[in-house]
Amino acid sequence: MKVDKTTLVGMFDSPYVRRVAVSLEQLGVPFENLPWSVGKDQEQLRTINPLGRVPVLLLPSGEVLIESSIILDYLDEQAGPERRLLPAAGAPRRAVQDWLALITGTLDKGIQIAYERIFKPADKQHEPWLARCREQTKGGLLELDRRCAERGDAQWLCGEAISQADISLACFVTYLRDSVQVNLDWSPSLRDRVARLESLPVFSKYYLPFDPPKPAASTGAVA
Repeated sequence: MKVDKTTLVGMFDSPYVRRVAVSLEQLGVPFENLPWSVGKDQEQLRTINPLGRVPVLLLPSGEVLIESSIILDYLDEQAGPERRLLPAAGAPRRAVQDWLALITGTLDKGIQIAYERIFKPADKQHEPWLARCREQTKGGLLELDRRCAERGDAQWLCGEAISQADISLACFVTYLRDSVQVNLDWSPSLRDRVARLESLPVFSKYYLPFDPPKPAASTGAVA
């Protein structure tokens, strides 16, 4: 699929699409958006990504990049060492990666809950598996809350500038709040930091409320 301008494919209610969009904006990269849905646009999506997944980044050169981590790595490479959202090496890189490992792992467990609830009828949902995922999600959120409390009033999670840790935290936790109704009242430091990030124009510009297919039945919120 030929494009004249860098084009991000996917809807902003996907946490992965959204973090790429916020990163593009933060790095000052002009782009267009094709808001294809992994549901109704699946056939069309497979013409550019055989996996039928988003995000996909289409480049004017003809290159097609899939998976948000690969896309973000490309954007950092283009941005250069002073503007990268994930530092290139050393302790600063490991610090951001440590946050990303926890943030991404927490999201992964929450997505398991959302997929079970959305795509399986109530009598096919496996409660022991859901209970385990809820416990793991809650454990990740509580640890994120502890770390956010340690950062106190520091503007950013790592260092003196926004990093991919900040971007992913806001995009991923907001998705969990919207999709599986995680209760952030018991993680006030995390809740408040995400709220501060979400109040920034670069985040609010690319927010889209989660709009899943109607689930067969609710499996309950993470509490």
